[in-house]
Amino acid sequence: QVQLVESGGGLVQAGGSLRLSCAVSGTAVRVNAIDWYRQAPGKQRELVAVITSGGSTNYADSVKDRFTIFRNSAKNTVYLQMNSLKPEDTAVYYCHLRGSWGLSRPDYWGQGTQVTVSS
Repeated sequence: QVQLVESGGGLVQAGGSLRLSCAVSGTAVRVNAIDWYRQAPGKQRELVAVITSGGSTNYADSVKDRFTIFRNSAKNTVYLQMNSLKPEDTAVYYCHLRGSWGLSRPDYWGQGTQVTVSS
């Protein structure tokens, strides 16, 4: 069973930085990509950043040039470095793994970590 555990959320002032971590365990599936999503109150969950198994990255326009997704394969951990935070970045941030197992394409979610940016 695959487990994703996020950490690193908290309260920060606008302009500040936070680094989120997503620790992955029980990788019985091939990892195709790991994403960070976020969901603000009353809004739909949105994709923030992606890192593929090959190391390619992609970002939502709203966070481009401010957020960086990267990984430490030795620690089975993916990070989201968030700089120049804005109040509109306030949301619960979720880690999401897209995998493959034979012909199956399972995906897994973490429990989420709250990020609050004060103005």
